Amino acid sequence: MYQIRPAQESDDNAIAGVHAQASHAAYQGVTGGGQPLSMDKRVAFWRDAIEYGEPLIHVALADGRVVGFVGYDRSRDPKSKPTTGEIWALYVDPSHWARGAGLALWDAAREGLAEEGCTEVTLWIPLCNDRALRFAEHAGFKREPASAKTALVGGVKLEEIRLRRKLD
Repeated sequence: MYQIRPAQESDDNAIAGVHAQASHAAYQGVTGGGQPLSMDKRVAFWRDAIEYGEPLIHVALADGRVVGFVGYDRSRDPKSKPTTGEIWALYVDPSHWARGAGLALWDAAREGLAEEGCTEVTLWIPLCNDRALRFAEHAGFKREPASAKTALVGGVKLEEIRLRRKLD
């Protein structure tokens, strides 16, 4: 149903749009008092990521339109093994939630990380994002309770947790 391909420079606006829409839907009522990232800053961030390949980005297309993306690379966590990858971001337009786009993106990231020599992968999710936690656990990730930390999301401090799984 979804076509998955590496992101192209022309995808920067669409990726930023999906990022904004999915973040707003996922954290509605949680980050209401915070300062969300401006669209210009989002577009600039994703444009640079696409150009420099950090993180590597794949997009999900439906009817030729970007409806989701995943960013992945080596783990940014201090002291992580060089064979540990990380999902830096995985966002899907809310109109495509629970339709397979996230799973297709996860599959692309898993294949890409394995090609890079990674044997395990981590991701960080705010504890208040039940949907993302359920998705990650369904994909085989396990919570690491001792990893809990505070992060800024939309200018609001949220507790997040690292999840980990082996790459098959």
